[in-house]
Amino acid sequence: MRMAYLLTLTSGELAENRSRFNIERRFTQAYSKSVAKTGGAQGSRIALVINDGDGSGRHLEWLGVVLRTNTVGAVQYSVTVDPLLSCLESIPLDGPSGLLSGFREDLRREFSSAISVQSVGTCGQAAWEECERLLRARHPQVAGLLDWVLGQANQQSFDTRDPADRSWQEQRDCAACLVRIGGFPALSLAAWKRPDEQDVPYLAGLIPQPVEHSMIEQDITAAQHAFVMSDEWWRERGTRCDIHVLTDATGRRLEIANINATSAEARTGSDMIYYHEPTHSMVLVQYKRLDPVTRVMRADRGFYDQLDRLESVAGKSKKAARPSDWRLGDDPCFVKLAYWPESVSGNAVTQLTPGMYLPVSYVRMLLEDDCTRGVKADSQARILGYGRVERHLVGKQFVELVKHGLVGTVGVTPEDLRDLVAERSIDGQSLVVGVENGDETVHEREERNRKRGSGDRSYTHEVVR
Repeated sequence: MRMAYLLTLTSGELAENRSRFNIERRFTQAYSKSVAKTGGAQGSRIALVINDGDGSGRHLEWLGVVLRTNTVGAVQYSVTVDPLLSCLESIPLDGPSGLLSGFREDLRREFSSAISVQSVGTCGQAAWEECERLLRARHPQVAGLLDWVLGQANQQSFDTRDPADRSWQEQRDCAACLVRIGGFPALSLAAWKRPDEQDVPYLAGLIPQPVEHSMIEQDITAAQHAFVMSDEWWRERGTRCDIHVLTDATGRRLEIANINATSAEARTGSDMIYYHEPTHSMVLVQYKRLDPVTRVMRADRGFYDQLDRLESVAGKSKKAARPSDWRLGDDPCFVKLAYWPESVSGNAVTQLTPGMYLPVSYVRMLLEDDCTRGVKADSQARILGYGRVERHLVGKQFVELVKHGLVGTVGVTPEDLRDLVAERSIDGQSLVVGVENGDETVHEREERNRKRGSGDRSYTHEVVR
């Protein structure tokens, strides 16, 4: 059952914290355990931040999603709202024209009572649905914000037995990894609604964060020429390509393109490609699913052929000519042995799917070692997975290596990227390609990547096509 948290602050408290909310886009508030019996309950929850108006009339000012609730000491809970976004205008709740005037009487009492309780209260699903209905009817300008918030609060489930869901799981993880590499908030691509067609890319169901109209126009102008394939290129091949663009306050841009060239049943897997345009560096990750029960995979002939093709990508790299070109090794391509459980699983938007990131040269060595040999002594079968591979990179380690430029190709051009995308899509792969652009120097990139704590989480998000 859906519920809503109502966090009430004074006008002074909101004025004091407005700038911080706009930058950090999160908020934690402690409250008494006596306020609501639902503290700590699980489920999708909406958060409304309300200005008490200092007695002159209450207003709704912010909307968000409750990320978690915690116990703080013997008599308090805390609630963390993340993400949190401004309604762009103050929406009156009281008076003849206020939102509460349209509520059914019993639901109005419930909602109003929740607002008046010691800074944090809760209301049930019926009261929240009444609030949502009236917001959409009386304040259509917040419809996009409501869609975005609900797209994150109502996490979708994926059925691992369904080919489309399996492919969307992989594509979602690719996109989530690219966002982390690019240094954008982890929840940037979290608002998602299941598309009506099963063969479309994952990004077709993505709901962009709403932004002011002037910011949208500026972002589209900047993003139209970022990706290496034109609209005509995709249309000529009958291929669907969805592109979303994230831009931070400095103008640095991450363009994410999601390509499905075949039906869900015909796909051979998913690839993630990250291309850092300023340094002409590229990293490719091919996804392989581990058996949900045994948590291993069998290396068949097709897998060896795929390794051959990945090694050909490494051959495009040039020799390092300057310190910023230096890499830890010659492996720009990785295999992710990803694990999804057999049961229907939710869309874990706050973390990457568990798995083993393995450089291709390491995979080759593993396949020649006894640790991957089949069960029988004379077996020629090779098996990869947990219990077979002693060392591997996890998602956080892999992301850190890529974002600092310590792995990847050297001197690979946008034309090389275009050719690779065309080749991989023809092979039947689903592709999620991230192209990062910006004016950062190597030193500035390092400084940004090494920052810790609550920084500026503001960004714009636009759908190009």
